[in-house]
Amino acid sequence: MRKSVPEFALQNMFIEFSGFMQNAQNNMFKIHNPVEYAYDSIFRLSEFTSNAFDHLVRHHNDAIDFYLAPHADHVTSQPVNKFESVKSGRIETGYVAVVTGGIGGIGSEICKRLYNDGHQVIATYITFEKDLAKIWQTNQGKDGYEIDIIECDVTDFESCKKMSTKLESTYHRIDILVNCAGITRDATLRNMEQDKWHAVLDTNLDSVFNVTRNFINGMIHRGYGRIINISSVNGQKGQFGQTNYSTAKAGTIGFSKSLALELADSGITVNTVCPGYVGTSMVETLPEEIKNSIIAKIPMGRLAKPAEVAAAVAFLADENAGYITGSDISVNGGLFTGVA
Repeated sequence: MRKSVPEFALQNMFIEFSGFMQNAQNNMFKIHNPVEYAYDSIFRLSEFTSNAFDHLVRHHNDAIDFYLAPHADHVTSQPVNKFESVKSGRIETGYVAVVTGGIGGIGSEICKRLYNDGHQVIATYITFEKDLAKIWQTNQGKDGYEIDIIECDVTDFESCKKMSTKLESTYHRIDILVNCAGITRDATLRNMEQDKWHAVLDTNLDSVFNVTRNFINGMIHRGYGRIINISSVNGQKGQFGQTNYSTAKAGTIGFSKSLALELADSGITVNTVCPGYVGTSMVETLPEEIKNSIIAKIPMGRLAKPAEVAAAVAFLADENAGYITGSDISVNGGLFTGVA
């Protein structure tokens, strides 16, 4: 008879507890100071109890799904079979991927790379980008990329909830989530107004929570998922005039590592990609002297190609990357290695 997730959790917990008590008994005969050992044992027992409580809380939602979900008998701990999508006459076997900020420079390359890997891809856009998004979709179609688009304000939780509900209804599942939406509002802190601070934190950090929170329950229920969050080298090392941006991107790294721990036994990986300076169309239009001054700081002597960032995302999104979680992949040409 198949045991539930909570049953395994409790069984493992009491096995661990039994071992702890056995070791306590053995050590009691070895030490010369029973009082000191008693205090140490109480401390370790308290620590164990705290860990056990955290373990049970982590499995609480799984327990509810297991016992109460209408299709609980279909839940499996194994990765689900690939989704066969029939969209606009196109039949392809692959997973379903959502890319926030997918019509941007880096986002576009991520969408195309995931599409080339056989996935059904949906890119999000903000309301004022509606016309631009439709043009973008048409242009992608001309190049052979049948990428869907959906409106979503990633800074608004209810908008993200509406989007996730619609996509789950249309595609029945979301397997890959790439949080790529981001903006900059640069200024030194002493000259930074609150609106610039909040605009960047709302778009670059709060959005990661808003979107991810509305997709993870489906991933947990299906026992499979790949979440890739786009951070930045400036979130790793800081950058003059970017306290808002660097804070948001550093927060994204912390978010990813923590969520990776929460979902590690659920078949879901959570990782970050940290690009350095990327040769998007906006960067390429900078005055030559400014662009050269940026490149001079990069050991590889050039800007990253958006496709190189997309390749890192595709690697983490692959079903064979299931043992990589809580990690950062730096795509910065050696600009920052994390070594002082």
